[in-house]
Amino acid sequence: MGDDNNDVSQEVSVEDKPSNIGHIEWMDLTVVDASRVRDFYCSVVGWDNSEVDMDTYSDFNINLPGSFDTVAGVCHARGSNANLPSQWLIYVRVADVKDSAEKCQKLGGKVLDGPRRMAGSNFCVIEDPAGAVMALMSD
Repeated sequence: MGDDNNDVSQEVSVEDKPSNIGHIEWMDLTVVDASRVRDFYCSVVGWDNSEVDMDTYSDFNINLPGSFDTVAGVCHARGSNANLPSQWLIYVRVADVKDSAEKCQKLGGKVLDGPRRMAGSNFCVIEDPAGAVMALMSD
């Protein structure tokens, strides 16, 4: 029947710590009038917000009610964000943005923005063959 010697128990060492590859790390919305849309979502959902200084204007952190626990961002479609689609955008961690962008195109998707550096990370926005959009990020 069962042989206890076939049971393999594995210990996870610090070096074997799981990576963040595949994790959704952020989400935001980039729109022409971020102030109006921020007010809309804060009213509808009940979120709070705080300003993020972008030199000549402010984008917004979206916070859980009564806190500074940031859950998302609402950004103006300006500067480096001018090419981003007006929709909620999730940011997923990948091993290498450039490699993932190339794979996207080979598999029938499109690269809508990037790859480029943004906020200390490599970044791009892709569209899958069905038309859905997401952002990819790596170190």
